[in-house]
Amino acid sequence: MTISSIKKNSLKAWILASRPKTLTGASVPVAMGVVLSYVDNSYLFKIIPAVLCFLFAFIMQIDANFINDFFDYAKGVDNEKRLGPKRACAEGWVSASSMKRAIGFTTLLACAVGLPLVIWGRLELLIVGVLCVLFCFLYTTHLSYMGLVDLLVVVFFGIVPVCITYYIQLHTCTWYVFISSVACGLIIDTLMVVNNYRDRYTDILSGKRTLITRIGERNSKNFYLMLGISGVLSGLIYLHNDHIWAFILPLFYLIPHFFTYRRMVQIDRGPELNTVLGMTARNILIYGILFVIGLLL
Repeated sequence: MTISSIKKNSLKAWILASRPKTLTGASVPVAMGVVLSYVDNSYLFKIIPAVLCFLFAFIMQIDANFINDFFDYAKGVDNEKRLGPKRACAEGWVSASSMKRAIGFTTLLACAVGLPLVIWGRLELLIVGVLCVLFCFLYTTHLSYMGLVDLLVVVFFGIVPVCITYYIQLHTCTWYVFISSVACGLIIDTLMVVNNYRDRYTDILSGKRTLITRIGERNSKNFYLMLGISGVLSGLIYLHNDHIWAFILPLFYLIPHFFTYRRMVQIDRGPELNTVLGMTARNILIYGILFVIGLLL
């Protein structure tokens, strides 16, 4: 079945609307938090809250994708000038009314999955959960136009999932867990940088003042490179707590990261940058796997 022949509101349409490739950014930080807590105290480690953390992250990511798809379609952002991957509402794969219902369903499902985590993580988690839901909605509707996205990626794809997953298990958070969470956020932000670098011209026309449109093309490319390097070098902290492989193995992430950066520079503009987006998502997964293995060794 080709993309052009997708039946409206079919299973294939919903799978495409959920953007499975974006789940990498949701799984890596939770995996890091889970393994960090297990290594620090395997006796207190609990499997059920770990599974719930993964489910909550996956559902919230899909919810965010649905929200982004619907509101960009409603605003007319997803038009014939769009350079990124095709979107469900704009292509007619999913009706706008069905997408609104799906947003309601995934939001409620995420809340239902996340609520039991209060049992292990205390009532403070309710505030974190509310903030996560608000971020899902505000990202597309307001925050993406204010140049705050990169900072919020570090917070909601780094600090929050890594530290909260760890906290749910051990009811504490150490300084090296926090630094690891920031490192995770920096590396995941490379995905946002590529996305906004590709869309820099259309973003200017639509009034989106992303960090990329503010700092310019040359600085944006260097920023992409330095995000990955900074994230990996943050692992130097593991040289001081008997987890040297948690620093050494992630260094190999820099090889595909550098080649992806070179590819980004060569392509520079246009829809071909979508290949760089895919390569960056792959690199994030590589980093996560290397970090987890290194920590367990």
